[in-house]
Amino acid sequence: MMAFGPRSRSRFEVRAADAVILGGMGLLLLLTAVFHGRLERPLIIIGRNLIYVGLYVAASAAAARTGKKPLRFLLRTASVQLMFLQIFLTARDLQLLFFAWQDSSVLAWEKAIFGTQPLVAVQKIYSPALTEWMFFVYVVYIVIYPILGAVIFFRRGEKANEDYLFQLGLVNLLCGLGFILYPVAGPLRWEEARVLLTEPIPSGGVFGAIAEYIRTNVHAPGGTIPSPHCAVATVMWFMALKYTRRGFWWLAPVILSLYVSTVYGRFHYLSDSLIGIAVAVPVLLAGPALGRAWDRRFGRRGEADT
Repeated sequence: MMAFGPRSRSRFEVRAADAVILGGMGLLLLLTAVFHGRLERPLIIIGRNLIYVGLYVAASAAAARTGKKPLRFLLRTASVQLMFLQIFLTARDLQLLFFAWQDSSVLAWEKAIFGTQPLVAVQKIYSPALTEWMFFVYVVYIVIYPILGAVIFFRRGEKANEDYLFQLGLVNLLCGLGFILYPVAGPLRWEEARVLLTEPIPSGGVFGAIAEYIRTNVHAPGGTIPSPHCAVATVMWFMALKYTRRGFWWLAPVILSLYVSTVYGRFHYLSDSLIGIAVAVPVLLAGPALGRAWDRRFGRRGEADT
């Protein structure tokens, strides 16, 4: 629900973003329970996420009760973005539930369409300076999430921020379902792809080191198609156009470079990135209407944005 005011702070209410997050997590946990025999440690997956759901509901209820706007933003936005991460991790846990890795088919169609492997072609533009820029945009994506949310929240209000969170929730959930329906391990996790990578990525600087740390210590096989980086970045970019306009142009070189960085840094196949961008399009087109429909059905009349 996207209505706000003194009365709305008395208790936790299910807004459109909550419906996507809790409904999506509920679906993933249902799949975990029904197909537990195909999974390693299903009880840990369920237990872990029930704890996060409980924390999410508690944080959202606390945000609804507080009259301090900065604290309300912090509690609401941080808890929502934490659940986006949990949806990503849980979907990745379930990605081999029905199908085996599909990397070979991705390599085959990319060769058929482009006449070469984009992973190989991009090696021709490697340079230390470009590496640092590409890893910068890949890493800075993480902080654009909350910074853009803060700009929208404090300049355009809580209703606008709920629209932002709702559309991010939709695109994150679609990416998670994509991992399960078409699991892809990724260029550095699939031997057939690794043998094509004959040139080492030149060393970058600080951001190159951060990206390599993420690759080594955070990333795991899968979670690649659709590319969450590209899908979420596209939604953030057009949310900036909708609510800040100037931010859209400031973000343009970062977002456009980020699309390239996913392949340059060998985090994704080109197909992952293109499909990630494509997945964002229906969210941006349908998201506003879906949000309004939720408000009409479940919103409180007469409460204004604060």
